[in-house]
Amino acid sequence: MATSSWCLPSVLFLLAIALLLSSCKVSLSLSRSLSLLSIFCAPRCAVRCSKTSHQKPCLFFCNKCCQKCLCVPSGTYGNKEECPCYNNWTTQEGKPKCP
Repeated sequence: MATSSWCLPSVLFLLAIALLLSSCKVSLSLSRSLSLLSIFCAPRCAVRCSKTSHQKPCLFFCNKCCQKCLCVPSGTYGNKEECPCYNNWTTQEGKPKCP
């Protein structure tokens, strides 16, 4: 009886996690595009912004874009076609918002 008292909540918790993960649209594509859970934004943005002389603004906007788009293009420059949302998000002036 003691094992069943913690077993049912554990099973329900695991089922809830499985349901949540199955409903997430996280996918790897052959074009090396990686859809991200937001917890993976910081390390991907650190790579993306590693070669710029404007680290703080690059990291700020990269993380903001990643939080919205759940994607960061590979490399330190270009490759924005890998993440359409990241690529198409612009400022009011029509300039790219994401580094």
